[in-house]
Amino acid sequence: MQRDIFRTKEEGLLMIERKTKTFWQATMALGVSSLLIFANMYFPQPLLPLFSDEFNVSETTSSLLISISLFVLGVSFFLYTALSDAYGRRNIIFIAMVLGTIGTVGISIAPTFEWMLMARMFQAAALAGIPVAAMAYISEEFSVRAMTIAVGIYISCNSLGGMGGRVLSGVVTDSWDWRTAFIMMAIINFLLFIVVYILLPYSRQFQPRPFQLKEVFQNNLYHLANPIMTYAYIIGGLHFLVFIGIFNFITYYLSHEPFRVSTTILGLLFLTYGAGTISSTLAGRAAQRWKQTTCMGIGIICMVFSIAMTLIPSFFIIIIALIILSFGFFFVHSSSSSWVTRHAEEAKASASGLYLTSYYLGGSLGSLYFGWLWSHFAWTGVTLGALFVLAGTSICVILLNKKEKQEVESTPVNSAVE
Repeated sequence: MQRDIFRTKEEGLLMIERKTKTFWQATMALGVSSLLIFANMYFPQPLLPLFSDEFNVSETTSSLLISISLFVLGVSFFLYTALSDAYGRRNIIFIAMVLGTIGTVGISIAPTFEWMLMARMFQAAALAGIPVAAMAYISEEFSVRAMTIAVGIYISCNSLGGMGGRVLSGVVTDSWDWRTAFIMMAIINFLLFIVVYILLPYSRQFQPRPFQLKEVFQNNLYHLANPIMTYAYIIGGLHFLVFIGIFNFITYYLSHEPFRVSTTILGLLFLTYGAGTISSTLAGRAAQRWKQTTCMGIGIICMVFSIAMTLIPSFFIIIIALIILSFGFFFVHSSSSSWVTRHAEEAKASASGLYLTSYYLGGSLGSLYFGWLWSHFAWTGVTLGALFVLAGTSICVILLNKKEKQEVESTPVNSAVE
């Protein structure tokens, strides 16, 4: 007999279950919203050397288009956590998509670098509502088993969006110009909004609460006091610092001698994100069989190996290295974000929002950290700095593993969660 679209949990709540029409409909809608945000956030990345020349700014200043945007994205999550609790997950996702598209149009008409940076900040502040509301929607509406799969697919769309946005910007800019590229992105945003509006089911478990920022801060302090959560936040933030820093400065590394690649090639470089699309989905399935800390460890090993490979001065080997880096990063990111979603016993929206805040704040520091290393020690300094950070996150995974073992030992065999 075909399984029902929803199943009733012990507490009487109707939850979205795996392998159902509603599961795929909701997951696809959330994935498309994820694709939109990351396509827009990383759209300028292959164009950073071009902006350095056109606006006569340094490499570090040009990279602020990525790092400052990520910082604004991170700090905006606090506000959206309260807004989504008050006005609903779907509403926040729709409003964020519309305002983010307005920001994209604003970037396309920027007469100065300062204008462009301000438009990017507005765009980031708007788009921050999507991941907060989407992760809260998943934690509320999906069953436990469906949740890990949904998070994996959602994050795979992160990589797909980031990859598609970067490739599109590089190719269109080489064919026409960067302003045309941003206009084209705005049109795509509008089409994606229509898809999400049609597909995303209404929330069944959402219970509106008054808009209270004080409660959000209290919930965040509660989660930060929990070592299990804090380690996961650190892992997410520092891994993104490494990932975004490597991809920011690999564009400068490859645009200089001995490589001298074009803007189109720099854009196509981000097709390596396709490995992340695959690994995010695999991580969700792997978590059904292995411990989540084991999955995190696998991702870190891939990242370490790939970063060391970039020291070999071969364009082909560097491409292979970036594929492995993308696979490893999204594998561990999917596992750590699922850890937070699964272990948040209360205030789930705040738990997910705090993970995203640490994630993007970490990413925003990547340009500063690696910018200093690049200016003083070139690419060798960037790679060694990345490996140093990964040594720290490995320690956090070991500490999480100890917590995970304690949970398994303290859980009665007959009380396993379906």
